[in-house]
Amino acid sequence: MGVIMKNNLTVIILTKNEEKTIRQVIQNAQKCADNVLIVDSGSTDKTVEFAESCGAKVVYRAWDNDFAAQRNFALQHVTTPWVLYMDADEFLDAQLISNIENVLTKNEEKQYSMLRRIHAFGFEYKHGIFKPDEVIRMFRTDSVHWEGKVHERPVCDMPKEGLKGYIEHYTYENWQDWWEKAGHYTSIWAEDAYKRNKKSSVGSAFFHAAYGFFRAYIVEVGFIDGWSGLYSSMLHFIYTVMKYLKLNELYRKNGKAN
Repeated sequence: MGVIMKNNLTVIILTKNEEKTIRQVIQNAQKCADNVLIVDSGSTDKTVEFAESCGAKVVYRAWDNDFAAQRNFALQHVTTPWVLYMDADEFLDAQLISNIENVLTKNEEKQYSMLRRIHAFGFEYKHGIFKPDEVIRMFRTDSVHWEGKVHERPVCDMPKEGLKGYIEHYTYENWQDWWEKAGHYTSIWAEDAYKRNKKSSVGSAFFHAAYGFFRAYIVEVGFIDGWSGLYSSMLHFIYTVMKYLKLNELYRKNGKAN
């Protein structure tokens, strides 16, 4: 990729205790961008040291249970016309890197989506809740902002175009990893939903979870992935019931009718 084009893009990565993968992720990002910006929320391992040793710029923002706020904060430190958001366990494949080069050369008024392949528990998923999904990640710097404390989403008015190639997402190394992240994310979701006066009951919690399992395992044909498809659908059931029960618990704790 031409030096000028690579200078036009900043890759933004949110981190906290990512020393296992951060060097490889930055080196992968540098194949399409000279500028890599790390927004760290208080790592206690060697994440910051490793990131800086790879040539990335590191800024700090205290974690306040708001992923969108972290992503929006990053934009204050970007000086390039384009931004690409990545997670600290994601890698761009060669085809996607080539297509990013092409769109930077064209420099059009667009936002760009990519397909993301999920690798979890040592398995690459093709169906069900972890099937490849479309994520919108590349924008003109002045055209995007993010909303949502968890499962955040970008807001951008520019036309969307999909890029060929994949983001390879290596998430959930083991069951404990999933359990810790699920507990954290469902708590953030419940607290945010409570503030928005979203209602929940024990019955509705199990209804939403049962529907989620049915959609993941049957409608999205998770069963084709064998045992991995079954337990990913079960994890989706547990995740869904947890977030709605936590919301219901907040109403009971605060003595409000629900």
